[in-house]
Amino acid sequence: MPISFNWSAITRTKWYEYAGRFVFGGAITVVAGLLAKRFGPAVGGLFLAFPAIFPSSATLVQKHECEKKRNAGIRDNVRGKKAAALDAAGASMGCVGLACFALIVWKWLPNQNAALVLAAACVAWLGTSMMMWRILKSRHGRNSH
Repeated sequence: MPISFNWSAITRTKWYEYAGRFVFGGAITVVAGLLAKRFGPAVGGLFLAFPAIFPSSATLVQKHECEKKRNAGIRDNVRGKKAAALDAAGASMGCVGLACFALIVWKWLPNQNAALVLAAACVAWLGTSMMMWRILKSRHGRNSH
């Protein structure tokens, strides 16, 4: 399944699906804040790194793909599961980038200019995530022949 961006998916998503993502993400953030208040910022930070929107996004991706197939008269859930798996692969690559971001901020922020550290961390996140995507793409291309 190729990686792509589909503008029409935005219009297929219902308002309550966006609301569900917002509420779930906000709840995770509140829980992380409460844990940070009780146990300290390191513990709170661990829970703040939880992919707050991913679980609801993955289920919506799967649901929308299945609806598209059902509307076309096809009774098959495999494509929906594959689309959700692809979404999970992308989230995993982003998490590796996020780990690089966190490492740079954690090590450099106490002794450096905050704006420069955040800029460097953003570049590291983007570069790492893109590198992970290119590696996965090149491995997928080799395996498909």
